[in-house]
Amino acid sequence: MLSTEPAMDFNVKKLASDAGNFFTRAVQFTEEKLGQAEKTELDPHLENLIARADCTKNWTEKILRQTEVLLQPNPSARIEEFIYDKLEKKLPSKTTNAELLGQYMLEAASEFGPATPYGSTLITVGEYQKRLGGAEREFLQTSAATFLTPLRNFLEGDWRTISKERRLLENRRLDLDICKARLKKAKQAEAKAAAAPDFQETRPRNYVLSASASAAEHELRVAQTEFDRQAEVTRLLLEGISSTHLNHQRCLQDFAEAQATYYAQCHHYMQDLQRELNRCANAVGGPHPSAACPDPVSSALLSGPSSPGSTVPSTSSSQRPSTLAMEQMQLPVTGTRKAKVLYDYDAHDTSELSLLADELITVYTVPGMDPDWLIGERGNEKGKVPVTYLELLS
Repeated sequence: MLSTEPAMDFNVKKLASDAGNFFTRAVQFTEEKLGQAEKTELDPHLENLIARADCTKNWTEKILRQTEVLLQPNPSARIEEFIYDKLEKKLPSKTTNAELLGQYMLEAASEFGPATPYGSTLITVGEYQKRLGGAEREFLQTSAATFLTPLRNFLEGDWRTISKERRLLENRRLDLDICKARLKKAKQAEAKAAAAPDFQETRPRNYVLSASASAAEHELRVAQTEFDRQAEVTRLLLEGISSTHLNHQRCLQDFAEAQATYYAQCHHYMQDLQRELNRCANAVGGPHPSAACPDPVSSALLSGPSSPGSTVPSTSSSQRPSTLAMEQMQLPVTGTRKAKVLYDYDAHDTSELSLLADELITVYTVPGMDPDWLIGERGNEKGKVPVTYLELLS
C-alpha cells in the first residue's frame, strides 16, 4: 500500500503558504487604505485602459438588460429563457401574441360564419395578425442571434478572463509593495546597526542584517519581474476592448437593420389590410356586395404566404386590385426620379414590381395614386412599389 504522507505534507505546506500570502496581502492592503504604507501606482496608460474596460462592461450590461426587456417584456418568459440558456437547451418555439390573436379571430369567424360581414372581417384581420406575429418572431430570432448573443459572450467570456488577470495583477502589485517594505525595514536596521556596532558579539549583528537585506533585494527583483510580466498580459487583454467595440458596433448595425426590416414589414402588412377593409367597406350597399368585396382569405393571400391550416379557397374577384392598378398606371406621369432599394421585396400580385436590395430603379407617381406607393420601372418591367422600401435620390 502506497503512502500518501508526502502528498499530504505538500498540500499542508502549500495551504499554509497560501494562507500566509493572503494574510500579508490583507495587511498591506489595509495599511494602504489607512495611509500607513506606500502603494505602487500603475502607469497612466494602463489606468486609462482599466477605466475604459470598466465603462464598457457596465454599459454593455445595461444595454443587454434593456434590450432583453424590449424584446421580451414578460419577466417570467425572460427567466425561462435564462434557465434554458444556462442548461444549454434550445428554448421551445412559442406562438407570439399577434399569432395567438389571429388564431382566435379565425376560430371566432368559423363560429359566427365566414360568409357573414363580421366573420369575413375577422378572417381578414386574423390572417394579417398572424403575419405580423410571424414577422415579430423572425425579428426576435434575428436580434437574439446578431445582437444579444455577442453581448452575452463578451460578459461571460472575455470579461471574465480580463477580471481574472486584473485580480492577479493586483496580487502581484501587493507582493511587490510587501517586498519593498521588507527591504526598507532591512536597510533601516542595517544602517542602525552600522552606526552602533557591538564588537562583543560572536557574530556581528550588521553581518546578519546585511544578509537579510540582500535576501530582501532578491525577493524584490523577483516580485518586480512578476509584476511587470502580469502588467503586460493585462495591458494586452485590455487593449482588446477596442476590437470588442468594433464587434459590438457591427452587431448594433445588424440590430438596427433587423428593426427597420421588421417595422417595414409591419407597415406594409397594415397598409394592405387597410386597403382590403376599405374595399369591403366601399362595396357595402352596392348592387352586388359579394362580387365587389373580394374574399378575405383570398385577398390576404395576395400580400404574402398563407398561414398553415388555411383552407379557404381563392376566388376570381381577387384579381380586381391588379386590374385597377394597371388602369391607374396608364394615367399621366407627374415626374420621375431615381430611387435606391433598401430591402428585398417580393411582388404580391401582377400589378407590383419585385425588388432587390441596393438596386437602382426609376420611380414616379400618377394622379390619384395611394401616397404610400409609387410606380417603379426597371428596364422593360414596370409595377407598383412601396415607398418604405426605397430611398429616393435627388
